[in-house]
Amino acid sequence: MSQYRRRIYLVNPSFQLKFSFLITVLVIISSLFYPFTIYELIERYVSLVSATNPEKILDVKQYKNALIIALALWQIGFSVLVFIICIIFTHKIAGPIYKLQKYLATIREGVTEGKLFFRKGDYFRDLEDDVNETFETIKENYKRDVVYLSEVNSYLKNLVHVVPEDKKVVLEEINRNLDEIQLRFTKHV
Repeated sequence: MSQYRRRIYLVNPSFQLKFSFLITVLVIISSLFYPFTIYELIERYVSLVSATNPEKILDVKQYKNALIIALALWQIGFSVLVFIICIIFTHKIAGPIYKLQKYLATIREGVTEGKLFFRKGDYFRDLEDDVNETFETIKENYKRDVVYLSEVNSYLKNLVHVVPEDKKVVLEEINRNLDEIQLRFTKHV
């Protein structure tokens, strides 16, 4: 299989955006402790400088304002980075689920697409193996059932020649239904 890289990172936007937003909010809330602690330290330092060296108070207040702006920008940048990392992380979760949904939809439509493959680096690679093994088992059961139905169908077709005339109609109806079932089975195998 060729290396396939999906360029769309929001394959399940409702899940990915909600998850990323919640994690980012959690990071913002948990990291607010540090700016408040630093702000409190700076305020104490400003008070100390104001009491001991009043001519330096303007320089210290400018430094305080610059530091507050730098911390706010750092917090915003870090939050954006966390949000982007969450989108990339959830892409490795939502991508396989999206691919599985598409795979199952094609099977429901009667199109057998072969095996299910996830991208390298995706999570739930074991799900890929489970789905492929499950459908392989189903196909093998289908094949055995088709063989058995074929035998039953042949037996009933031979039986039509020896049963009374009033029973032939019933046997012919059963044979038609068996032929339809066999056709469905062979179409999906």
